[in-house]
Amino acid sequence: MKEIVDYHSYRKYMQDFYEERKRCSAFSWREFSKIAGFSSPNYMKVVCEGKSRLSKAGVESVSRAMGLEGFQVEYFTAMVDFEDAKTEAKKKAAFQRMQDIAKENRMRVIDADAYHYFESWVNPVLRELAPLMPGAKPLEMARMCYPVVSAAEVRHSLDFMVSAGLLKKEGEVYVQTEKSVTGSAEAIPLALRSMHRQMSKLATEAIDDRPVTERFMAGVTLGISPKTYERIAQEIDAFRQKLVAIAAEEESYTQVYRVNLQMFPLTKDVNGGEEEK
Repeated sequence: MKEIVDYHSYRKYMQDFYEERKRCSAFSWREFSKIAGFSSPNYMKVVCEGKSRLSKAGVESVSRAMGLEGFQVEYFTAMVDFEDAKTEAKKKAAFQRMQDIAKENRMRVIDADAYHYFESWVNPVLRELAPLMPGAKPLEMARMCYPVVSAAEVRHSLDFMVSAGLLKKEGEVYVQTEKSVTGSAEAIPLALRSMHRQMSKLATEAIDDRPVTERFMAGVTLGISPKTYERIAQEIDAFRQKLVAIAAEEESYTQVYRVNLQMFPLTKDVNGGEEEK
């Protein structure tokens, strides 16, 4: 079984713990629930399936049942807070706590670098811009950005990407590595929400700040069904991947652009379908 800091979902961790025990013995959901102090024989199974949550007391008893000690208990508790958080602020705080716990114990949260990369629009911009400006100082790069950022932000971003392996420095030249910037399904969407907000704001500002010869804005309002939504979403994703392939063929780019592909509801479902939170 993987180290606890390789997880972000406490439910997944509990499920893997159960399956590991079951492979080695006649372990059952009934026994798991019993040693955790729950009267319901399938309570642990219900929690792992996402149909129930652990209370504060439940977190403590389940931690004991799985034999967690020291920082493992703290990390498991932070995972529960992360996965069950009702607000984005609480999710971020819990995820930061997970990283801090792992760092203090000389271990690494596998998605920490990707999470921080996607948390700020400055990082992907500089990852593309820095190789274009060999020998440039942070202030020079900062002045090339729309909007202009501080030299300190540039320096911090470059240092982070080098340490994370997203860029490497060869003399005075920054070079992109082949390492992809990815992470788990639990952590990365949280940072991407922040990225999407920032990029949407920059797109809005570009309407007034950039000439029409440098920007392209278009949109269409459609009446569609859930089935058609899925079809269009797939087409948009295929188009996005095609853009990536086209850009990959570029041998000498001179500017960094952002393409936002968005589709969102403007009305409620007339048939009463519930919106995803």
